[in-house]
Amino acid sequence: MTRPLEFRTAIRDAIAEEMERDDSVILFGEDVVPGGVFNVTPGLHERFGDARVFDTPISELAMSGAAYGAAVTGLRPIVEIMYGDFMALPMDSLVNQAAKYWFISNEQGTVPLVVRSAVGAGGRFGAIHSQNHGPWFQSVPGIKIAMPSSPAEAKGLMKAAIRDPNPVIFLEHKRLYSIKGDAPADGEVIELGKAGIPRGGDDLTIVSIGKGVQDALAAAETLAQAGVSVEVVDLRTLRPLDVDTVLQSVAKTHRLLAVDEGPRTGGWATGLLGAIAEAGLHELDDVWVVAPGEVAVPYSPPLEDNLLPSASTIVESVHQRLGAGVA
Repeated sequence: MTRPLEFRTAIRDAIAEEMERDDSVILFGEDVVPGGVFNVTPGLHERFGDARVFDTPISELAMSGAAYGAAVTGLRPIVEIMYGDFMALPMDSLVNQAAKYWFISNEQGTVPLVVRSAVGAGGRFGAIHSQNHGPWFQSVPGIKIAMPSSPAEAKGLMKAAIRDPNPVIFLEHKRLYSIKGDAPADGEVIELGKAGIPRGGDDLTIVSIGKGVQDALAAAETLAQAGVSVEVVDLRTLRPLDVDTVLQSVAKTHRLLAVDEGPRTGGWATGLLGAIAEAGLHELDDVWVVAPGEVAVPYSPPLEDNLLPSASTIVESVHQRLGAGVA
């Protein structure tokens, strides 16, 4: 049985269930005790106590260092870095220590830690609180990167992240926190590194992650009225990147559109398209990207809205690319 949940509540339920299941799971960060700036963690401190849920000083590097130390000595920490933009601060602990430990220990040591962070634009937070930092870590072996698009994924991927033996960066788009949908039943886990296909189609594959999946699904509904059958691929994770599922979809549709909220240069979308071209160029009739321009996210609401991909910009791009229809 499933029940409708908010995205933020699905995350909280996953954390609570894993803390009940495993006494080694702990949670800490700035303001997690009262519930966090996006109200994801209220009630967990009262339920699990000071030793397992606690606030920290305002030092992201100290938090990540503590999480690394806790993980290599037997705990499973979940640390909240309030905004994804602040992930530049704990980079040393995560990239140079946590991500490398399994390799330099000859695969004998693990670092089971999760870093939660709110990402994404569209909320009028300005340039320094609106980035998507997942691609910053895509080139780092030893780190997994998850980004759910629905309450069901938020719960199932969080449970998988907590159980993983090595570091997982868990990205939560701010504009998804209030959406509602079915969450998996207690105990259900969604495999990291395996994409989903929330909508099937025959004419065009649209691939995205996080909020981009919701935009792609809305665009697919509109395009269906114009006779364009769209298959939507939800990556779920940026590392591991499930190229095989995208290739299987492209083998059917022969057209691929990647929708990325981050900049085109150095973004996951252009990297994915390179992998698809390398392995499946013979299947491609057309391939392109919808992504913002090479600018920082503006604070002005009209400018911010104009910059970001949306269901309407996806539809417009498809019509421009395919013309009156598809053959």
